[in-house]
Order: sequence, then structure tokens, then C-alpha cells
Amino acid sequence: MYELKELVKGTTVSFTRYFDGDLYYKVDGTDFEFPVPISDIGSATFLATDKGSLFMRYIRKQLK
Repeated sequence: MYELKELVKGTTVSFTRYFDGDLYYKVDGTDFEFPVPISDIGSATFLATDKGSLFMRYIRKQLK
């Protein structure tokens, strides 16, 4: 079981796939994967890799 702090502090996430209206990202160095709904994106840019802390909202949802 992962804790939010260890998944976001100093980590990076990488895009793995798109499926059924969601972008899926994986926290690098772990097997933890989480969805980001396309409907939440608006005009934001989502990169192939980014800081884990920017995805805290989605990581938190997946942990619950």
C-alpha cells in the first residue's frame, strides 16, 4: 500500500496510455497507475512526463 506523500514528493509520472476518456499515468519507479479524466483537462497541457506533485489530486483519488 502506498502513501500519498511517497507518491508525490520528488517523483515524476509518465504517460502510459489513453483509454475510454482517461489519460493513464504511472508514478516512475513504482507500479502505481492512476487515471486523469479528459473532462478535467480543459485548456491545460499534459506532458508525457511531469512532476508527481502536479498530479496529487488524481493520485489521491486513486488511493481511495
